[in-house]
Amino acid sequence: MDLGVQKRMITASIMLATIMQALDTTIANVALPHMQGALNASQEQATWILTSYIVAAAIMTAPVGILAAKLGRKRLFMLSVAGFTIASILCGAATGLIEMVVFRLLQGVFGAALVPLSQSVLLDINPREKHGQAMATWGIGVMLGPILGPTLGGWLTEYYNWRWVFYINVPIGIVALAGMWFFLPETEKTQGRKFDAFGFVLLSLAIGLIQMMLDRGQSQDWFSSTEIIFEGVLGGMALYLFVIHIVTAKEHPFLDPAMFKDRNYAVSLVLMFVVGIILLSSMALLPPFLQSLMGYPVFLTGVVLAPRGVGVMIAMIIVGRLVQKVDPRWLILSGLLLTAFSLYEMSLFTTSMPTSRLVYTGAIQGFGMGFVFVPLSTLAYATLTPHYRNDATAIFSLVRNIGSSVGISVVIALLAINTQINHEEIASTLLPFGNSAGALSAFTAGLEGRHGIAALEMLNGEVTRQAAIISYLNDFVLMMYVVLASVPMLFLLRKRKQEENRHEVIDEIATAIE
Repeated sequence: MDLGVQKRMITASIMLATIMQALDTTIANVALPHMQGALNASQEQATWILTSYIVAAAIMTAPVGILAAKLGRKRLFMLSVAGFTIASILCGAATGLIEMVVFRLLQGVFGAALVPLSQSVLLDINPREKHGQAMATWGIGVMLGPILGPTLGGWLTEYYNWRWVFYINVPIGIVALAGMWFFLPETEKTQGRKFDAFGFVLLSLAIGLIQMMLDRGQSQDWFSSTEIIFEGVLGGMALYLFVIHIVTAKEHPFLDPAMFKDRNYAVSLVLMFVVGIILLSSMALLPPFLQSLMGYPVFLTGVVLAPRGVGVMIAMIIVGRLVQKVDPRWLILSGLLLTAFSLYEMSLFTTSMPTSRLVYTGAIQGFGMGFVFVPLSTLAYATLTPHYRNDATAIFSLVRNIGSSVGISVVIALLAINTQINHEEIASTLLPFGNSAGALSAFTAGLEGRHGIAALEMLNGEVTRQAAIISYLNDFVLMMYVVLASVPMLFLLRKRKQEENRHEVIDEIATAIE
């Protein structure tokens, strides 16, 4: 078979798998209220459906490098696609909350390898000068999946059933599996590398316990709860011991600390953490804001969020051509500033704003994120030794997943806390005299003929609604500050020099000869 044709078929197959996995991080968002009722779950419990998937993917992303070395990349890729597809069928058939959370955990476990393996494959099958375009192709799948998830999920939920947000993975998984079977070459297995089980357990405990603390903190009143203190302390200790372990291990640590000495890679991990926070946190906030406060139906919610994906796609196409001609740091800076501007505009949202405002802010944010993702993915590996590629791509995806998981938990917790605080502050000003007398009189004038209790309930409902609006806007402001705070990190990144390019090519040729 012609090598060009084979490369295109490999790219198509692995990108289908990547989009399928990335899509499932948000496709359930707009369907969550429907799932909540069908599964008899509270709003807090329903968020476990989202975070369980992200946490499982985060934990299982870390060992992707060593699993690929032990099993072979093609075998691991196909096993992951098959397992993810079966888990999707189980999610669609779930009848209770516990079943759904367990099956979503399975989805995360099997889907964890798909994104880092696809990145590693694209880097390997493309020459160095094509890595920018390859990362643009990969970025379209990674970024477009989460952004288009609400649109597709809204359409499936509105016209079919929420269960189809999971069943849609079945045909995609089958086609991707067939493409890998026929076109993806196998890599050599590396049996000499030992699996550091102790390091893996420590990292898994750290990720799982810290995420549980963030998920359950609001319902347990945070650090006034023994459970939250226990999870926070134990999770922090596990993370500390993991770092000490990989630094002091004499041979075969779970992660080689030497790869974190590469400045570009280390700084890129921090920036990717920020990308993870913004990408999925905003997508977790917008659907309930539109449906609960603005009265948008589920399908229209998905349609309004679609321009975000259009912005990402346009940005990916443009930046894929610019990344080899323009300093990637300037591209990342442009993307961060556009993202911060979109979040500032979102902090000015009102429930009476036109739909066009939602469309253009979403498009700007998608455009900005697209300008960050591709050059950042390129710079991260620009000076890193190819020997670390499998592990490095796994950790890169792990950090993005952790950022997404932490971001969702934090903004949802702040939303609940600030809604209570704002409710108290607004209610304290509603007096029949003083500055609020006019507004109170205007509101109560429309309640004539109603019983006193009914009138108070309506008034309380409106106060709660206004408190929630302010809380959403506060979350958008916080995310804007997070983006702006990450800008100085760009000064630590450095461009890849031609001399380094030449030496690495020589090293790769020598490795191939050996």
